[in-house]
Amino acid sequence: MKKFDLLITGVGGQGVILASDIIGEAALADILLALEKLEAARWSHYLRSGAIAIVNNQALPPLSVNLGNERYPTDEEIANILRRWSERIYFVDGTSWTRKFGNVRTLNMFMLGCASLFLPLKVHVWKDSISQRVSSSMRQINITAFDQGRKEIRGVCI
Repeated sequence: MKKFDLLITGVGGQGVILASDIIGEAALADILLALEKLEAARWSHYLRSGAIAIVNNQALPPLSVNLGNERYPTDEEIANILRRWSERIYFVDGTSWTRKFGNVRTLNMFMLGCASLFLPLKVHVWKDSISQRVSSSMRQINITAFDQGRKEIRGVCI
């Protein structure tokens, strides 16, 4: 198998640690998986040419923006920053979907579902890992979010 790297970014409470743990068990990849769009821009310099950026289209402005000390970049500015490093950029509406579904804490699983289409791992490997890492009461909603992420990324890749 060809070596690949993966970078997951986000802010506190989005499930970055759990998503990282699951990826750590499953694989490493040349994919930037960003749970927040400014974080995608901040970490995009780690991408190699030809890498993939999967970005949740959510803005969670940092304190410096909320205090008025800095300006949150526009979507076009964020996209331009990402284009410096990659042409394979996919914006998904994970937060909107998980909010409609009733649990925004499943965003990390939604985003992993998106990434899974680009990684050489079978779906059952992902789902087995998710099942082992989340409580039984949260297992089905996390698997559903993962499946929806797979469906969503297919829609933006076409």
